[in-house]
Amino acid sequence: MITKIDHLGIAVKSLEEAVPVWENALGLKCERIEVVESQKVRTAFFDVGGVHLELLEPTSPDSPIAKAIEARGEGVHHIAFATDDVANQLTIAKTAGVKLINETPVPGAGGKQVAFLHPKSMRGVLTELCSETKH
Repeated sequence: MITKIDHLGIAVKSLEEAVPVWENALGLKCERIEVVESQKVRTAFFDVGGVHLELLEPTSPDSPIAKAIEARGEGVHHIAFATDDVANQLTIAKTAGVKLINETPVPGAGGKQVAFLHPKSMRGVLTELCSETKH
């Protein structure tokens, strides 16, 4: 079940340049920066009332974020919904006729399990499903 909007992903060319903009212009504080090898990105997170902004910097030219920036420039990249079970949510989406980018969850930032739904099936919005890793 979807429980909340977890975060909004924003593609940026450089965290070193982007983080100060969000901090200085809006008074936000960067909580953490981490590398997510599975997605070929470095991320910076800001908490805004329980919903996070995730700045995404590509770590490789073949990163999905590098390709997105090349095609559309910097800006909003995806919306992520928290769920209690990513795999089950993927099954629901697939049954509803949604094209899946990930057939099974993969490791994401913050130790979460994540999976993406194709924007062509979601009316132009790249949609991420995420949940805390089950131990």
